[in-house]
Amino acid sequence: MHSQVFTSTQLLATHKDNPMALHQPSLFNTSTLHFTHKPRSSLKKPNPALSTLQLHHNIHLKTKFLTICAVATQTAGGVSVEDDKSDDHEVVIDRNEGLEKDLVEYDWTQEWYPLYLTKNIPDDSPLGLTVFDKQVVLYKDGNGQLQCYEDRCPHRLAKLSEGQLVDGRLECLYHGWQFEGEGTCVKIPQLPADAKIPRSACVKTYEVRDSQGVVWVWMSRTIPSTPEKIPWFENFARPGFQDFSTTHELPYDHSILLENLMDPAHVPISHDRTDWSAKREDAQALKFKVTERTDRGFAGWWGKEKEDTISNFLRFEAPCNLQNNREIVDEKTGEKNYFSGLFLCRPSGQGKSMLIVRFGTTKRSPVAKLFPEWYFHQNASKVFEQDMGFLSSQNEILMKAKVPTKELYINLKSSDTWVAEYRKWMDKVGHGMPYHFGHNTISLPKEPAVVEHAPAGLVASISASLPAKGGLGSMHAPNLANRYFRHVIHCKECSGVVKAFETWKKALAAIALVSTTLAILATSRQWKALLLVSTALCLSGYYFCTAAISLNTTNFIRTHRRL
Repeated sequence: MHSQVFTSTQLLATHKDNPMALHQPSLFNTSTLHFTHKPRSSLKKPNPALSTLQLHHNIHLKTKFLTICAVATQTAGGVSVEDDKSDDHEVVIDRNEGLEKDLVEYDWTQEWYPLYLTKNIPDDSPLGLTVFDKQVVLYKDGNGQLQCYEDRCPHRLAKLSEGQLVDGRLECLYHGWQFEGEGTCVKIPQLPADAKIPRSACVKTYEVRDSQGVVWVWMSRTIPSTPEKIPWFENFARPGFQDFSTTHELPYDHSILLENLMDPAHVPISHDRTDWSAKREDAQALKFKVTERTDRGFAGWWGKEKEDTISNFLRFEAPCNLQNNREIVDEKTGEKNYFSGLFLCRPSGQGKSMLIVRFGTTKRSPVAKLFPEWYFHQNASKVFEQDMGFLSSQNEILMKAKVPTKELYINLKSSDTWVAEYRKWMDKVGHGMPYHFGHNTISLPKEPAVVEHAPAGLVASISASLPAKGGLGSMHAPNLANRYFRHVIHCKECSGVVKAFETWKKALAAIALVSTTLAILATSRQWKALLLVSTALCLSGYYFCTAAISLNTTNFIRTHRRL
């Protein structure tokens, strides 16, 4: 799919709120540095025969004029435009750097996308997922094999992910049609006994592979898959490597999520004291060294300016895979240990993404072993909640502004190098995506986002019995701003923990009630004291269970404090 790249005329039209852009349409003469006013009718229309790179060059000239106009109107105290720009170039990444990069052949469907963690795939129900605007359903058949279909029944377009598994077959719950294997329909209850199932009554399939604990899907149904494109993460195959993995559904575009994850500069500020390492007083300039640029991504080293070496290695690889690795050598023994942060960011619709996070190391801290895995899961949820307000508003502004990121961002050399590299990579391949936000180019979604007002799958029965589609209480409110729906329903461990604590909570409440009643009826002081102590212990346990449930299901609320 090829998306339209915005021309210079379209970009100028986006400045309609600027009176200068509307009523003083000037052309900037770069050779004389004078402004020449001409009527709007005399502006030349872009030639349709121009190449893409020529259009990019026109964008550069027009936007350069607008930028200098804005700087000139704001300059005061005798500071020249040239002086202002030269000062900026010391710390700001050149907005026009990389403008003439060639487009490369790219088709978003000819890629493997991370669908889900293998360990979290339900054994007894189908799972509805999305890649860009394509909805798929994933399930385990009777043999334990993974099957992936288009999430649409060929009968009347009902979602198959709303169905159920019957003897290893996927059944649509609208009329009971059943499918198996390569999408073959094997049962239609409404057919006469002697009738054959129509050959057209089959569902479209997608190829899936399980690799290193992640299920990947090949999105093209016309081009054969390329297994060698499935990413292989070397550290996760090392002997003794231990990791914990979580899944989070997030309410903003996957490109904004990737930007956020490749931005180490925000961690000390946004995540101050969230774990043992992030402290706002450690915020400082960073050093970056890009060592690799290809048609499929980029890689390089980064570190703190105050440190002698840059020991963190970052790699981004198409379509949506980011890893941050570090080697740590023990000074006493010389033993080398490895640490990895892996982020698999699947686009799951306009303004939505699903993230698989995997942190691992060959040497785990003894302190970390004292905490259950669900504790780290909720801490990861807290981290994303701390950024959610920023990133959701960023998504909204990008959609409304309708201009490339170079017109909106001020990327610093000492903090935003990876962000600039990523958006410039999007310039090269964005034409092969349903939509994209690049450094110099954009293509907006051609189809409006589909908003599902009725919750699906796991929460359908709950929300149907409660007012306002699950509006009673915070746990079951079906929206991506809620931790329960962002993470817990996608995690077997955390959902199991919540259920276990709910059971214990009810049991302890019942025991406390019984022991209190017996204490009232008891005549012996010793028995009264013993029963009241038992009640106190049960109520303490009840409180602990309530706190644990809240920890797994309640959003972090940022409280601003005076510094």
